[in-house]
Amino acid sequence: MRRGNSPPLRNLLQGGSSMKSKIFLFLLMAMLLSGCNAAMVMNGKVMGISSGKFIYQDGYLTTHYKADIEPVWQACNRAVTDLKGRDIQKDRKIASGSIKTIISDEKVTILIEYIEKDLTSVSVITGIVGNNMASRIIQDRIAENIVKY
Repeated sequence: MRRGNSPPLRNLLQGGSSMKSKIFLFLLMAMLLSGCNAAMVMNGKVMGISSGKFIYQDGYLTTHYKADIEPVWQACNRAVTDLKGRDIQKDRKIASGSIKTIISDEKVTILIEYIEKDLTSVSVITGIVGNNMASRIIQDRIAENIVKY
């Protein structure tokens, strides 16, 4: 059994810049980040990815649903009703819409946007700066309701 660093790792540690070393480093970083939540700051904006499905940016938790805008709009309305939203304000256009409400004494904004046929984006912000857990609960409820339609 050989002791010490493997050649690609030794090259990296010694400052070597071979293509194999770069690929090894890239794969190592990819393995460390896979299956995890990651966040970064870009131009003063916080952006994160959670489990590859949700994107968290500036307080909004965004996901894409493989469904047309109409069933997604209905699912969002149903989620607000299920979660006992009050003071509901809806604004629907052809390719987008928004729902503003109060759920459990927190202000909630849901933005729905048509991306392409059978692909719709939904962004949720809860509270003033964004409560990731509360937004995730709302997104989960929307996903459940899309399956029903």
